[in-house]
Amino acid sequence: MTHNKLVRPFLKWAGGKRQLLPEIESYLPIDRATLSKHTYYEPFIGGGAVFFHLQLKKAVVSDSNQELINCYKTIKDSLDDLIVELTRHQENNSQEYYYSIRKLDRLAQKYASLSPVEKAARIIYLNKTCYNGLFRVNSQGQFNVPYGRYKNPNIVDEAVLKAVSKYLNKSQVKLVNADFAEAVKDAKKGDFVYLDPPYHPVSNTASFTGYDVNGFNQKEQIRLKKMFDALTDRGCKVMLSNSYTDFIKDLYQDYQDNFQIVSSTRNINSKASKRGWVDEILVLNYSPKEKIK
Repeated sequence: MTHNKLVRPFLKWAGGKRQLLPEIESYLPIDRATLSKHTYYEPFIGGGAVFFHLQLKKAVVSDSNQELINCYKTIKDSLDDLIVELTRHQENNSQEYYYSIRKLDRLAQKYASLSPVEKAARIIYLNKTCYNGLFRVNSQGQFNVPYGRYKNPNIVDEAVLKAVSKYLNKSQVKLVNADFAEAVKDAKKGDFVYLDPPYHPVSNTASFTGYDVNGFNQKEQIRLKKMFDALTDRGCKVMLSNSYTDFIKDLYQDYQDNFQIVSSTRNINSKASKRGWVDEILVLNYSPKEKIK
C-alpha cells in the first residue's frame, strides 16, 4: 500500500504525537515494510497520529473512549452519511448552535436517540469549533469545552475523511472499544505494540485525563507497566510514550538501558503560560537497532 499523506488525524487530541513522528519512527524495531508482516496494536488510539503515519496492513486499534471509537467506525462504515451531517453542522455553526449541540449529552433521552452517525458528527463538530481544539469531559462524562470563536473552522475536511475511510477499509484494521489490557490480549511474538496512555502528571496541578471520565491514575500506570512486562514475555516489541517524571522512570527502571528522551511542545493547555517545550520519555523493550526475526 502506498503512503497517503491525507491519511492523518481527523481530530485534535490531547497528547497527539504528530510532532514526534520522526523520533518515533527512528526508534521503531524494524522498517515499516517488515512491520507489515506482523500485527500493529495501539490500545490508546486518541487522534491516531502514529497509526495513520505508519499505515500498516494489519492493526488492532482501541480506546476506552466509546465516543472516539464510534467516530472511527463511522468514518469507515458510513462516510457519506457523516459528511451530510457535518455539512449540516457547518451551515448552522454559531455560538448559540454550538451550545445547543454540546448540551445534548446532558439530555439522556435525547442523546440516546441519536444515531451513531449523529454522535460521530457531533464529536467532530465540537472538536473543530471548541476552544483550543480540546476534547474534555467533566466527572459526569459531559463535554464541557467552551465555544472557540473561529472565523472559518474546517468542519468538513472531506479529503482527509475520504482518505482515512479508504485506508480503514483497504487494510485489515480492527476497531475496538475496550480496556487497554483487553485490546492487546491476542498480541503475539513479533507484533509491535505502541502505548500512548494519558500521561502521568508532571505536577500536582497537571492532568491529561480529562478526555475520559474514567481517568488514569498511578494505579492504572502500574497496571499498564505489568501489561508491558507481559507483552515483553510474549516476545512482542513494545514502545511506550509518557511524561519524563521520576515516577515513570522508577516504574520502568528495568528498561532504563532503552530509555529515549524526546522533546515536544504542548499547545492545547487552556493557559498559554502552561504551553511550551517539555521532555517526554519513550520506553522500549528492545534495542533501537534490534530487528524482529
